Amino acid sequence: MSRKLRWGVISTARIGASAVIPAIHESNNGEVAAVASRDLEKGKQFAAENGIPQTFGSYDEMLADPNIDAIYNPLPNSMHGEWSMRAAEAGKHVLCEKPLANNADEAQQMADLFAAKDLLLAEAFMYRFHPQTEKVKEMVDAGAVGKVHAMQSTFNFSIGSEDDVRLSKELEGGALMDVGCYCLNIIRYLIGEEPSEVRAFADFGERSGVDERLTGILSFPSGAFAHFDCSIRTHFTQTYDIRGTSGRIHVERAFVPFRPDPDAPIIIRYWSSVPGIEKHQYEEIEIPRVNQYTLMVEDFADAVLNNRPPRFPIEDSINNMRAIERLLEAARQ
Repeated sequence: MSRKLRWGVISTARIGASAVIPAIHESNNGEVAAVASRDLEKGKQFAAENGIPQTFGSYDEMLADPNIDAIYNPLPNSMHGEWSMRAAEAGKHVLCEKPLANNADEAQQMADLFAAKDLLLAEAFMYRFHPQTEKVKEMVDAGAVGKVHAMQSTFNFSIGSEDDVRLSKELEGGALMDVGCYCLNIIRYLIGEEPSEVRAFADFGERSGVDERLTGILSFPSGAFAHFDCSIRTHFTQTYDIRGTSGRIHVERAFVPFRPDPDAPIIIRYWSSVPGIEKHQYEEIEIPRVNQYTLMVEDFADAVLNNRPPRFPIEDSINNMRAIERLLEAARQ
């Protein structure tokens, strides 16, 4: 294999053009070798606009190419499992957009197949690679807030078109699958446990049939509580806040730090108790600007090239899907 990972991109999805393809171009260990589109002319135009040297007129044709090492899969949610597994059958490693699958059983099936083929599978939660997330995790694990009692997270935006795939029940759309999965992921990551109990309330669209707004409540074996809200109909917000016996950490731009203001500094706000006094110390921790998508694709490429696991195990993705299923079931009830 080349010392640069040769990526193939399935589809001309917007997230590829706006974030992941530029990140691979910027990376030190990968190159975008090809894109596949079911519309060849559209694919050629996309390739020209995004600096991609080769275009395939079908996904299977690209998967059959021995010059492609790994696939980036940004297809609609309902197609993540099918085409990731077809890539595995063709001998390709896969970085798949979140959420990994339609459900936890499919996620487990994907993981089992990739393990049997000795191939790598990872979920594209790019925010986990940002030094902001790493710093907060380090602080929480070091006891900065004491024993964790409560956590809150929000990820909302207002969808731009009624034809958006995220409003399609058949394509596994909805707020929880699209943005709520981030809230759930950061809660599980920082608390470090799987929820023992969940409750949820949702607004299912009359036309779409998907959860357009959802609020989830979770309890954990340690006694920590968490709640989050997600929406594809609400003003853009992306935050999380974790509180414990002796401190609090608040992150205002949690998942895509360049939005809404790319020029604003990235700040972690931290309050800690002063022992024996009814007073709090306050600190602002400034985090350097990075391209978290580049860090993500570099980690995946390094894992493939150096025969090591990705930083985040696929079991974490299966557990996230399991929690998503439980929340959706609770909301429907």
